[in-house]
Amino acid sequence: MTAMIMHSPMLTMPSRRPSGFWRNSLAASLAVALHVGVLAALMLGWSTEVPPVEAPRVMHTQLVMLPAATAPAPAPAPEPVAVTPPEPVAVPVPVKPTLDPQIQARKLEKAALARKRVEEKQQEQQRLATEQHNREQAQQRADQQRLAAETSRAATPAVTPAAAPAFDSRQYQPLSKEAPDYPERALDKNIEGDCSVEYTVNTQGRVENPRVLDGCHPLFMRPSLAAANTFRYQPRIVDGKAVAVPAVRNTFHYRIK
Repeated sequence: MTAMIMHSPMLTMPSRRPSGFWRNSLAASLAVALHVGVLAALMLGWSTEVPPVEAPRVMHTQLVMLPAATAPAPAPAPEPVAVTPPEPVAVPVPVKPTLDPQIQARKLEKAALARKRVEEKQQEQQRLATEQHNREQAQQRADQQRLAAETSRAATPAVTPAAAPAFDSRQYQPLSKEAPDYPERALDKNIEGDCSVEYTVNTQGRVENPRVLDGCHPLFMRPSLAAANTFRYQPRIVDGKAVAVPAVRNTFHYRIK
């Protein structure tokens, strides 16, 4: 007998789904496995006891009394030792160094040169003092001559010409003269100035008794007096007779160009 099975959607069997029993068994197995793991950890050494606290270390001290120190025994006095005098030591005599003849000659030359300079300076000072003394004496003689001339004029006024007092010595110019030399020391120090010289012109027209007036620099005195002695004048004629002219002045101007 042949049976024919007809396929019909109404006759199809529905699929089975897992029931609640399987789900509960899975959760229970997980909980059991967790408890087993905790129990194994406890058995292997994990403990919940608190570790003991280490006691602090304490240092103990003890007082020890030492016995009193005894005084040391006095040391025996040292025996005298004979001291031998030290042997004399020969002191070497210093040997004078021999000087080089050239060095010694140069030293002697320098000493001679210094001595010569000192002598020249002393001679220059003596010469200046002599010139100053001669100027003072010449000034005194000129003052005496002037005083004598004034006294004679006062005693015999008729002898003196009437035109003589009107003579102006400033207009009495020399016929020939030489310029003074400029002092080297004044040039080195850039010194300038004026120097006035007063003198008497004799009957031959020459200068006598020159003297330096106040206000002249000391460096200009000597060349001014030397230049004044070179002056030559025309003799002054009064009543047909040559007469001396006193108190003639000349000023030298020293300028650096």
